Amino acid sequence: MAVAAFVLPFEKPIVDLVSRVRELRLLAESDPKFEHELRRLEEKTGRLAREVFATLTPWQKVQLSRHPNRPYTLDYVGQLFEDFQELHGDRRYGDDAAIVGGLARYRGRSVVVIGHQKGRTTKEKVARNFGQAHPEGNRKACRLYELADRFGLPIFTFIDTPGAYPGIGAEERGQSEAIGACLFAMSKAQVPIIATIIGEGGSGGALALGVANRVHVLEYGTYSVISPEGCASILWKDGAKSNIAAAAMRMTAPDLLQFKIVDSIIEEPPGAAHQDPLAAARNIDVVLQASLRELLAMTPEELADDRYKRFRSLGAYVA
Repeated sequence: MAVAAFVLPFEKPIVDLVSRVRELRLLAESDPKFEHELRRLEEKTGRLAREVFATLTPWQKVQLSRHPNRPYTLDYVGQLFEDFQELHGDRRYGDDAAIVGGLARYRGRSVVVIGHQKGRTTKEKVARNFGQAHPEGNRKACRLYELADRFGLPIFTFIDTPGAYPGIGAEERGQSEAIGACLFAMSKAQVPIIATIIGEGGSGGALALGVANRVHVLEYGTYSVISPEGCASILWKDGAKSNIAAAAMRMTAPDLLQFKIVDSIIEEPPGAAHQDPLAAARNIDVVLQASLRELLAMTPEELADDRYKRFRSLGAYVA
């Protein structure tokens, strides 16, 4: 995954060490005498990363969730799935590159994979609309949900979006209806659905891929009803107070697990997923396998009922 260098101020010490680890790892492959030094440096990197990242503020975690070097859906699809065949279009208006989806094999089983996709270069970012789906993108997702349900295929979704695109054209083409159709299709599907928040999960655009039996989040992923900037603009008429909003919104992985919005937190490698995408993919794979094994033991009716009970319990309050 070739990406341009981008380093957040607080991660610079770790990035420097990770670069040295990579260099030493190449040397150790050709000369075993470097293996001891490699292990020592890996331990030091992991220790420093834990120390630095243990004190991150919610706003810094939001920045990590949006890091332009983080692996995106297609990066994980390439590592976790085989024979991926992307399907295009909503059969009504057009294709939306902000959402990718199609058929694939996971551990020998046919599945459907759907996820938000951002771009790396400026041209790709514009083509992918920065991961913000138009109505046709959400309708494409809905079409794939119905396809999976018809043929009994488990569904894997990967969430990474600032939110559904709020432009005039999107609203004219029925953005809210398209998201609602996704929620309905996912809620009634009688197949296993596993969602993974791999970056930022914003608003209805994230929920359109999030009505799942099991929802997991990467360690530095976020999930919220609105962006911190949007929240700050509404509450204080000042988007610069987004750091305050991020803390108040309780949108980071530990809070999400505490409130049972997600079912588990997937550990990221030292320095976060973008420092070692292969290790991040392996960690996701372990969780996906366990979730799928658990859900395959349920009947189709039990799967739909399990999903219903999961979301009905969110926000429950007992006086």
